[in-house]
Amino acid sequence: MIYLLRHGETVGNTLGRFQGQKDSPLTRRGIEQAHLVAALLSTEIAGAAPAFEMHVSPLGRTRETADRVERVLPLARREDARLMEVSVGAWVGMTMFEIDNEFPGKLDGSDAFDWYFRSPDGESFDAACARAKSSIADVRQPTVAISHGLFGRLLRGVYAGLSQREMLELPVPQDGFYRLVDGEFHLVEGAAAGVPAF
Repeated sequence: MIYLLRHGETVGNTLGRFQGQKDSPLTRRGIEQAHLVAALLSTEIAGAAPAFEMHVSPLGRTRETADRVERVLPLARREDARLMEVSVGAWVGMTMFEIDNEFPGKLDGSDAFDWYFRSPDGESFDAACARAKSSIADVRQPTVAISHGLFGRLLRGVYAGLSQREMLELPVPQDGFYRLVDGEFHLVEGAAAGVPAF
């Protein structure tokens, strides 16, 4: 069983900048989201917490989120570089407008879901999926994994055997998380579990 969390909202998220493997701190709202998912996760796994370990992307925004989780769930924690966000190469830190201006034609014909892997020096879809498969294959006990938006889509998609398009269209909430079990994944949200929002 894997509980897959995404980091809270970052400054880069609010500016529409694609962070990739570059860091951006959590906003106040992002910190509140991290507290919310930590409380929700604590309710979800309750007395089973000692059986869990926590795998965390080494980027600052996921580590900040993990710090909030650890305040309510003191889980054995290790960083796993395979959980890092997909690299967008030279597009890191840019907005769609900037990409379109500096890399003319690269976004032609793309939509909100398929532009990610068009960066001339970014990570390929296949390479990112291989990281996801490797990470999942190494899970040996109940695990809390803290990762990112795009990579979280790929983790869920690989786990459930989805097509590339199905993966890329998956939602990426920051105020809930996914329970991955028996080849399926399910969203766990605060309102559904009676956890108050901040």
